[in-house]
Amino acid sequence: MTEYPVIDTLATGRRIKELCRSNRISVNEVREFMGFENPQAIYKWMRGESIPSIDNLYALSRLLNTPIDDIIKGADDRRGASASPIFINR
Repeated sequence: MTEYPVIDTLATGRRIKELCRSNRISVNEVREFMGFENPQAIYKWMRGESIPSIDNLYALSRLLNTPIDDIIKGADDRRGASASPIFINR
């Protein structure tokens, strides 16, 4: 069995919100940068209801001046380095 990485959408959403706050970038500024008509998708990301597409993650990483890996949080990120791995059969 191999470990299958899983994205933690809630933690990723919190991270997006945190990065926007620390960079002093508003949801409206993200919306404008992304070229969205309304901010609903951004709020869904921040609430962990969905995650950005890879294209949007790339754009967001540029706007927030951080690597994509710093935005995405996986289920293994909350376990810590000493925790046992989670195995999922696929």
